[in-house]
Amino acid sequence: MAVGPCRDCGWLERARHIESPNCDARPDGELVSLVVVHAISLPPGHFGSDGIVQLFTNRLDPTAHPYFAQISGLRVSAHFLLRRNGELIQFVSGRQRAWHAGRSCWQGRERCNDFSLGIELEGCDDLPFEDAQYLGLVDLVRLLCAQYPIAAVVGHSDIAPGRKTDPGPCFDWRRLGSIGNLPGKLR
Repeated sequence: MAVGPCRDCGWLERARHIESPNCDARPDGELVSLVVVHAISLPPGHFGSDGIVQLFTNRLDPTAHPYFAQISGLRVSAHFLLRRNGELIQFVSGRQRAWHAGRSCWQGRERCNDFSLGIELEGCDDLPFEDAQYLGLVDLVRLLCAQYPIAAVVGHSDIAPGRKTDPGPCFDWRRLGSIGNLPGKLR
């Protein structure tokens, strides 16, 4: 990732920006110290549609797919989405709280949205992720670690065990081991 964030605004210049209304201010004085890796596909197991963007921008048509009727009322977002081809989309400024973690706890701290950045990978529990996604994720996490005091990179399943499974068993955590400034921080 050659171009970094706008330090004052929290938006990456390199990412395509699609603003989500599903965010708010972080608690006063709260620092970003956690990166949460997720996986999402809409409809489940299908890639390349606009379903994720529509969900994060409250424009999901509940009649477009039977599954969409179950989730169209959700108000969720993430800071970033990495598509299967490596395209990076940013929905929420790093300075704001995205609504990605839900009920969550990391090392005794609840409400992980307050102190984390959420990265969605277009994927599911049953299929491996693409090389372009791992390359993009490594670059993105490196950049985030340079900008924020990141203490750990974890999966959604690590902060919401029993409730969430993503990024799932097909996610290869060893692929993130190449991030030099993260020794001991991965899960």
